[in-house]
Amino acid sequence: MKLPSKKPKRSRYGTQATSTASATGLKDRLTALKPKQGSKKEGKSAKAKPTKTEASAANPNTPKKFERITNETVAAHREEILAGGRKFKYPIQTSRRRVIINTIIVALVAALLLAAVAWQQLYIAQSSNNLLYRMTQIFPVPVASIDGELVRYSDYLVQYRGSKFYLGKYDEIRIDSDDGREQLKHIKRESLNRALVDTYAAKLARQYNITVSDQDIDTVIEQQRNTANGKISQETYDASSRMMYNWSPSDYRQAVRRSIVRARVAFAVDKTADELQRKAAGLVASSNGEFAKIATELGGSGRSKPQVGDSGLINLASSYNGLAVSEIAKLEPGKPSGAIKSTTDSGYYFVKVNEKNDSKIRFTYLYIPLTELTKQVAQLKSDGKVQEYIDVPQK
Repeated sequence: MKLPSKKPKRSRYGTQATSTASATGLKDRLTALKPKQGSKKEGKSAKAKPTKTEASAANPNTPKKFERITNETVAAHREEILAGGRKFKYPIQTSRRRVIINTIIVALVAALLLAAVAWQQLYIAQSSNNLLYRMTQIFPVPVASIDGELVRYSDYLVQYRGSKFYLGKYDEIRIDSDDGREQLKHIKRESLNRALVDTYAAKLARQYNITVSDQDIDTVIEQQRNTANGKISQETYDASSRMMYNWSPSDYRQAVRRSIVRARVAFAVDKTADELQRKAAGLVASSNGEFAKIATELGGSGRSKPQVGDSGLINLASSYNGLAVSEIAKLEPGKPSGAIKSTTDSGYYFVKVNEKNDSKIRFTYLYIPLTELTKQVAQLKSDGKVQEYIDVPQK
């Protein structure tokens, strides 16, 4: 018996077969329409929105959002901050070196400018103000040279400034007048000549082993402190030298030192004057001090010729051509002395006291001058061994 075939169950949308077929077809169509994996990603990346970091970079005004710092991340954040600061370390060191280099350059330029101004003031304008004078005492800049020895500018200025100060304060001539300017030219020449002689004398002193101690300077100053009214104090003496020449105590001591050196060298190098004084000593002893006759017998000419003179009445506390009058006053009147060396580079003296009282004295003298040192300096000038670095009129 033939069973009747079972009809397919009909669903709401049709039969089950139809439903299955339809579902399979729909699945195939969806698979065909679905894009491939690669192209899907590419499309995504092409149409992807910018990230927050990219948006912040594109807009610098966007505030940066920092991550939260925890105990676990604090070490990493600290290292990140330190790493960011290290890039400023070496540029700062470079800047510091640059500051030092720039400072050195500025200092050198300033020093060069100062040297240029000082050179112009000393050698062109020939200024003699206090600042330049103190600078020449610190820095041994030369004003001339003699026989290979540099003449210090300060040695010239101390003489010139003292004479100029005295002229302006005690002389009736005004410095800014025509006569005053002529006097200053003469003072400049005399001061430069004195500095030349002092420098050359210092060179000869080294050759002859001639030295001057502080005690020698004190002895000379001690003698000069004796006045007609008694002995003055050192403070009064220093004030007097400042008032007369505007010299400080150290300036005056240096002037005394140079004077002693010059005098000792002048006596050491002048053999002619030494021979004349030896000859004169014998004649003075045999003639009882007939100085005029002795001078004629000694002969000579020019500056080296022996001279006879009379002091006139002078104060016992004074000095006369480098002679201490107080020492002469100890001689017996009418009796000639032996040879006396002056404390300056003047020469030898034979004296005879003619008149004396409690405060004054009068004596005659036979004078044998020292000329060798001056002759040597003049010869050096003739030989071209003297160079002057400032323009000073000759005479």
